[in-house]
Amino acid sequence: MRVAGWLVSVCMLIALACPARAASTEPTPDVVSLGQSIVPLNGPWRFKTGDDLRWALPDFDDSPWETLDLTPAPGAHDGDVGLPGYVPGWNLRGHDGYTGYAWYRLKVVIDSDARTPLALAGPTYVDSTYQLYVDGTLLGGPGVFSGTTPIAYSVRPSVFALPASSSTGKRTYLIAMRVWRDPLDASPDGGGVHIAPTIGTAASIDLLHQVQWLRTFKGYVVDAVEPLAFVLLAIMVLALAACRTRDSYAWMIVALLLLALLRVNQVTYAWTPLQSLHGYGMATGVVLKPLVLAVWTLAWRDWFGLDRNRWLSFAVGLLAAAYIAAALIGHPWFGTETSAGIEAGAEVAVRSARLVLAALYVWILVLGVLQRDRHDGYAAVLAAILIGIGLFATELNALGIPGIWFPYGTGVARGQYAYAAFIVLMFLLVLARLVQAATAHARAMRRH
Repeated sequence: MRVAGWLVSVCMLIALACPARAASTEPTPDVVSLGQSIVPLNGPWRFKTGDDLRWALPDFDDSPWETLDLTPAPGAHDGDVGLPGYVPGWNLRGHDGYTGYAWYRLKVVIDSDARTPLALAGPTYVDSTYQLYVDGTLLGGPGVFSGTTPIAYSVRPSVFALPASSSTGKRTYLIAMRVWRDPLDASPDGGGVHIAPTIGTAASIDLLHQVQWLRTFKGYVVDAVEPLAFVLLAIMVLALAACRTRDSYAWMIVALLLLALLRVNQVTYAWTPLQSLHGYGMATGVVLKPLVLAVWTLAWRDWFGLDRNRWLSFAVGLLAAAYIAAALIGHPWFGTETSAGIEAGAEVAVRSARLVLAALYVWILVLGVLQRDRHDGYAAVLAAILIGIGLFATELNALGIPGIWFPYGTGVARGQYAYAAFIVLMFLLVLARLVQAATAHARAMRRH
């Protein structure tokens, strides 16, 4: 009930908010009248690529800069978890393919009681990280800008208290955002700020901040729950392996644990500052994804009792190694630029390795269907298909199959649905084999 009350309160606050003025070519400030309201700072902002710390100063002349409006279309949201207020990045605003620094500047005049503390909710979606300055003073941000190349971390909801004013009338702030777009961020509509910051009374911004975190939590909670189910399934399969049947389950145990690690890695990046963008990309794109594809291929081979195809282990190992090598050299993981030719060649190698692994995966499923001595053959094939929907999401996207839906405004990926169905089916499959093993063991004991 408390969360519901927060949501209703924020909706009322947003309804009371005064909209920003329409775009203007003149560098005049936005005048915001605050009661108990919050106002998204859609601009238009002054925008310039490049980097100069003098651009944070309030007396800097930004009139030659271009303007960039962050006003979203009605009902707009991002394509991942459903964050509202999303606008395309600078790729679609005349700076296609640009990576590096850029600055946003906006002068805001606040018409409110000077005794009321004010705050600003930072942007919740930025490619790739940012620092926030107010009147030339750095207030913070999710990135580390101390080195020659900034270190980007996930952009999470944040609140910045605005400095108090000694005057009794209107308060003027120069808000500047120093943005860094990492070369790893390569989305077609990417670049810069996608969701505008919001200004308001400190109490109202605190309420908005809680709702923003609720949205972020809802967007990734499935990715946190499903890994627990994978670990429990791995424990069940371990118990099945302890029954000393003729089947091999080692690869299935490893596959379930690696998939759990892959899924929880996304949650760790989105919810915490424990992983940088490069660390997350390295763990996910270079290590876990190739290993997960390879190990699941071998896991189903053993599940269907296709042990005679031992050459498959060697082939899958080579493909995984090629995938890892191509993913490693295809991106600037260590801060050095990768040439276009090397990047394109590495991308082709990654796609080729994935397609060959997909072909082997399907071939194993066909052989599994043809097995006549397996009572769970068709159900196991269905389970493998469900896992494959998540594992080969890139290939399914290329076929034009929708990859994400937004029930109740929260993004749920196709793979999340498939994994949920797999967990139920795999539980039944493992339970059935456990019962069969226990029954066989009881019969053997009676014979003796």
